[in-house]
Amino acid sequence: MSGTFYRVDKFVVPAAAREEFLVNVMRTHKVLEAQDGFIGHEVLEQIAGPGEFNFVTIARWESADVVERVKAAVATAQRAANFDPQEMFARLGIRADIASYKPVAA
Repeated sequence: MSGTFYRVDKFVVPAAAREEFLVNVMRTHKVLEAQDGFIGHEVLEQIAGPGEFNFVTIARWESADVVERVKAAVATAQRAANFDPQEMFARLGIRADIASYKPVAA
């Protein structure tokens, strides 16, 4: 698949889990920044509104062709850090909605 590609992850993070969550998000984003095809990213924290997701991360890529390579790089970095995101989510009560997006053609 060609064209700009976005990975948008939304999270419900309990207040007590905020710091540990953010440390791990930032560590993962450092890995993303080092990958070919990376354009940019944002980590957003909700400050108002009724939405249930209080954190959103958005990573922008040159194309969806990078997905498998980037997943492998992130998994390697997580193993090296002895970090299991699913364990952290379960232990801290974090819920995630993970999806990929493409721009809508005008």
